[in-house]
Amino acid sequence: MTSLDRWIAHTPMSDPGHHADIIASFPDEVGHLAGIVQGLLVHSSWLADYGLDASKLGPSARQTLPIAERLADILQRDDRPLAQARPADRRSVGTCRDFALLLCAFLRGKDVPARVRCGFASYFSIGWEDHWICEYRDGRSGAWKLADAQIDAMLRDKRHIEFDAADMPRDVFLMAGEAWLKCRRGEAEPASFGHGSTTGLWFLKVNVLRDHHVLNGRVTSDWDRWREAPQASRQVPQDELAWLDDLAARPEQPLVARKPDWLVQADRWLEIPAALDDQKTRT
Repeated sequence: MTSLDRWIAHTPMSDPGHHADIIASFPDEVGHLAGIVQGLLVHSSWLADYGLDASKLGPSARQTLPIAERLADILQRDDRPLAQARPADRRSVGTCRDFALLLCAFLRGKDVPARVRCGFASYFSIGWEDHWICEYRDGRSGAWKLADAQIDAMLRDKRHIEFDAADMPRDVFLMAGEAWLKCRRGEAEPASFGHGSTTGLWFLKVNVLRDHHVLNGRVTSDWDRWREAPQASRQVPQDELAWLDDLAARPEQPLVARKPDWLVQADRWLEIPAALDDQKTRT
């Protein structure tokens, strides 16, 4: 398998199952595929903006589902062809990672190298917000490009987004490792990166690990359980800085088997088995 074949082959999380032939028939253009994604999903944090009642949101809405299971949920809600957009109240509810993973699955189904990436977006708030996008290999230029399938007409209008969401400029989204290294070089403030009120170098560490895991085929991992971390443990020990610097600079390196420091119930960290990709994990 070549390095690019690696990003075409499905993982258990991206495999669409018996829907593969339908996906293969979709148009090739990335923006069109992103539009199909937008007609199938609605983000759990933006329900009110689509006129939906967020108070009825179930706990499963923040679960990252394998694509075969996600498509089954979509069709259970509305059995029209997948290429046909649903009203917001009949879409499957997910998070940014579900948008990125579904676009990644569609692109792989079109034999386009694609992968999910974890990092920070500048276009949702004043600072850099925890976010997931899809990175794909452009067949014409041979360059890796960024696409955010979550950016639809509503978000464009609400957040005044003008760039092409199917070919985003590199300065509006930073990979987790890029953000970490900018902070370590003193070029950015760690407090400007995070998720809601959880910001700083510790959360940058969380996303460095998550991006490292996803590039090793782990779309979900124990690192996603960062909400369980007690406030006292939300810091980066001095002796971790060097290996995190290296991980940030080379996120595709073989999986680092290291126990998340907030999972105190685990006596030791075991390398996550590939079967973990079959599990549903909270984002």
